[in-house]
Amino acid sequence: MKKDDLRIIKTKKALYNALINLMKNKTFEEIKVSDICNEALVNRSTFYAHFEDKYTLLSSFINSLKDSFLNELNTNTKTSNSKEYYTEVIKIFLAHIEREKDTYLSIAMHNRDSILVDIIYDVINKDIKDKFNEDEKLKESSIPKEIIAKFFFGAVVNVGIYWLYNIDKYTKEEILNYLILLIPNELK
Repeated sequence: MKKDDLRIIKTKKALYNALINLMKNKTFEEIKVSDICNEALVNRSTFYAHFEDKYTLLSSFINSLKDSFLNELNTNTKTSNSKEYYTEVIKIFLAHIEREKDTYLSIAMHNRDSILVDIIYDVINKDIKDKFNEDEKLKESSIPKEIIAKFFFGAVVNVGIYWLYNIDKYTKEEILNYLILLIPNELK
């Protein structure tokens, strides 16, 4: 049973990597299942044993990336105030971007940034909403939580994506320090 699980994991990883490598040079729409199979050194029948088509492969890959990022965000237990919470979210987000830089650049290079933004949006938006439901100080804010969530989401994601494209211009620490200066200590 474990050998089958390991083979499935290895096969999916090979297919994910093949898709990402192909997306460096082509748009997702230009990529064929046969291209993915050739790149991954996997038979088409093996591909179809795991995925209906290239869209389900992409969806599965995106979900695995989201799960990975969500697991990282779940380590954020610093909640004494909103600045501390958002600072930790930003640290985790920038570390995630740094670790997955090649993947995100491959997705964004010949494909719409919307795929990239959707991945990040779903995860950060969920984390922020969960935080609002847990934190009494945030529940008491005079600003509607949807506005606060959108404001911080927009700031964090846009700066994170900007840094991804300009990773040689600023260090992760510089970006983090700039964002910390911009985040208010408390929300009223």
